[in-house]
Amino acid sequence: MTDEQLSRLPARDLLAWALETYRERFAIVSAFQPEGMVLVDMAMKLSPQARIVTVDTGRLPQATYDMMDTVRAHYGAAVEVLLPDTGEVERMVSRHGVNLFRAAPPLRKLCCEIRKVRPLGRGLATVDAWASGLRRGQSAERAGTPVIDRSSGPQLKLNPLAAWTQEEVDAYVTAHAVPTHALLRAGYATVGCEPCSRAIASGEDARAGRWWWEQDGGKECGIHVSPTGKMRRTLDVLLDEILH
Repeated sequence: MTDEQLSRLPARDLLAWALETYRERFAIVSAFQPEGMVLVDMAMKLSPQARIVTVDTGRLPQATYDMMDTVRAHYGAAVEVLLPDTGEVERMVSRHGVNLFRAAPPLRKLCCEIRKVRPLGRGLATVDAWASGLRRGQSAERAGTPVIDRSSGPQLKLNPLAAWTQEEVDAYVTAHAVPTHALLRAGYATVGCEPCSRAIASGEDARAGRWWWEQDGGKECGIHVSPTGKMRRTLDVLLDEILH
């Protein structure tokens, strides 16, 4: 099938194609948000051996660890947990402090790079294709999300829910009794690291609860939308200091 044909497949059919084509070299990457859980639910029903991969940054809320256990128990899935390199974390914290993410957007991006982006990059070396729960409606930065993405690295990236609305996600979760993250029931719209996520107020944007103290820098960690321009150059300098 061509990429154009694949991009027109319903989400479940696209996952079925990926599981059949790549088998153990395909994974669902999820932080157990509703979109990611929709993909987990679809994949587990298609193949109980489907790989579920997540990143443990070392700063996650307890409710996220509880979700990992829930996914294991509910689906009988073996959740693969990726961890940051301890040496990189130690050098970053020694140089910039444990709460560097509050100091400035480039330092927050550095924290995300060390704790999330780099561990996932190492984990993706074991796959040829992976799927994320990105949706175009989640934020302005994600508005151009393609269903088939060959530009984000050597692996094929699938975004089966790219065109889904929030209402479609909610309807699937309800219809299929998909487990939900406890903090989402407490007013959070998205959940990341514990110190970097909060509940949102009525009328606030869904991403407003992430890194809410920042005035610029974009509401992204770098996994799905990479920094560009001056931010990228600054991040590269900070990262080089940690790695070398």
